[in-house]
Amino acid sequence: MNRAFLPAAGAAFVKSLLVATFAVSGLVSAATPAAAPAKADAAKGATLYDNGDAARGLPACVSCHGAAGNSTIAANPKLSAQFDAYTHKQLMDFTTPNRVNPVMTSFAKMLSDDEKKNIAAYLATQTPKPGAAKNKDTVLLGKQIYRGGIPGTGVAACASCHGANGNGMPAQFPRLSGQHQDYTVSQLQAFKSGARKNSVQMTTLAKRMSDDEMKAVADYIAGLK
Repeated sequence: MNRAFLPAAGAAFVKSLLVATFAVSGLVSAATPAAAPAKADAAKGATLYDNGDAARGLPACVSCHGAAGNSTIAANPKLSAQFDAYTHKQLMDFTTPNRVNPVMTSFAKMLSDDEKKNIAAYLATQTPKPGAAKNKDTVLLGKQIYRGGIPGTGVAACASCHGANGNGMPAQFPRLSGQHQDYTVSQLQAFKSGARKNSVQMTTLAKRMSDDEMKAVADYIAGLK
């Protein structure tokens, strides 16, 4: 009996020892905090934004989007003071089929994720220059759409997501205040056609808007401060 009992007892002891070892190992792992993600470096973002990277053939962002993100080209968006999470998401989306642009897709794919975050962090801290509405004949329509939507076609008020003054909601909805009319219209049309696919909400709303309604609300947005 002793001979049969001893191996069984030894096996039980080894099993208990292994269980205890794994338990302690688990406690140590749980007590060791995961490495925190690297914090975005706005200074590095500024350098890349202003100078690009000639070694990679990456042009300076400033050449299209203006100093401190204040674009002077109507077709190119103003990026100054945009939420860093939103800018980073758009740069990521440009590398996917959800947002294809002949220029931005190519450049976004050249940037590392850290570089995208650095540029976004830099732009978020810049001071925007105001825009202005230009068409006095449609400003009232634009205001009605922005603040009250288009009830007849189920278009929600832009202000419900982007704020009364176009300042947006961090990490959810972008800042629109002062944006170029041409750029805003082009994006609404892209959502409507399906060329831009990275917002289900905007695709739904844009499909319910006419070109004239898009132009009116875009002009109103340009004058928001």
